Amino acid sequence: MHIHRVLRSSTLAIVTAFSLGAVAAPASATTILFVGNSFTYGDPAGGAPLVKDYRPATVTDLNGSHIGGVPSLFKAFTLQAGLNYDVSLETVPGVGVDYHYNNKLGIIAKPFDKVLLQSYSTLDGAHPGDPTTLIKYSGLLAQAFHDQNPNVDVLLTATWSRADQTYKPSGAWYGQPIDRMALDVRAGYDKADLASDLIDGVIPVGQAWNRAIASGLADANPYDGKVTGINLWAPDSYHGSVYGYYLEALTIFGEVTGLDPRSLGTGEYVARDLGISPEIAGSLQQLAAAQLAAEVPEPGMAWMFAGMGALMLLARRRNS
Repeated sequence: MHIHRVLRSSTLAIVTAFSLGAVAAPASATTILFVGNSFTYGDPAGGAPLVKDYRPATVTDLNGSHIGGVPSLFKAFTLQAGLNYDVSLETVPGVGVDYHYNNKLGIIAKPFDKVLLQSYSTLDGAHPGDPTTLIKYSGLLAQAFHDQNPNVDVLLTATWSRADQTYKPSGAWYGQPIDRMALDVRAGYDKADLASDLIDGVIPVGQAWNRAIASGLADANPYDGKVTGINLWAPDSYHGSVYGYYLEALTIFGEVTGLDPRSLGTGEYVARDLGISPEIAGSLQQLAAAQLAAEVPEPGMAWMFAGMGALMLLARRRNS
């Protein structure tokens, strides 16, 4: 259960900057850690080597594997937005948050400002759809990070529906609508969020994918032989394509920074580097922004959103 400390901190920063007559960049970098698996780093076997290998020198891989991944896409977005983030990642393929707690705690339990936790794609590899392990170990990890920094913001990254789990008879979501798995995964992450006072929210990546499919921009079924849009999935219909990981990074960027993903613009360089056209980049930015706007604020938080908007407008006018 959470109150968005990230939004409260952002509001206070804007208030302070406005009172000084300028919106200035923070003096020191905000430290952020991404913990996850191939859904965070961009699995090359799934068809996204451009993501895994993207600008690894701009981030710190705590495992020493020289991975860039979605964390490096996020880093590039923050640079273009004029923000100062020190980005680290710790990723291992095919595991859940329990693995990181049991095997990597010694290298990740540091005083980070923000931490993002992403677990196994089906919530539990042995028991698809069961959030029990996620609930337990995300809470334990949140406590470990809180012990290092009482003001840390811990967010959970809810992932997408897997086409292979939906359209193949062996899949745990076989026969259900393509959006169902992402909604079930989100529900599991919401339960983990509610179970811990030290977790600050859920990033709706899977629902941003659902929105892209529902809009017609993205193909809903890579198995039917009909190409009706971009494919968010890699050729394995499991991991993300460059489009899928780009949408993931946009959604994370908007949630973590509080900035509208559309502010990056259709000509931003991550899309160019990944071979995504300006038109598609703009559409994906719009979808990420729409999903974040659709999230229900915490009770009593509406005043904060309104206040942030008013202060930002006043600050722009004062500095124009």
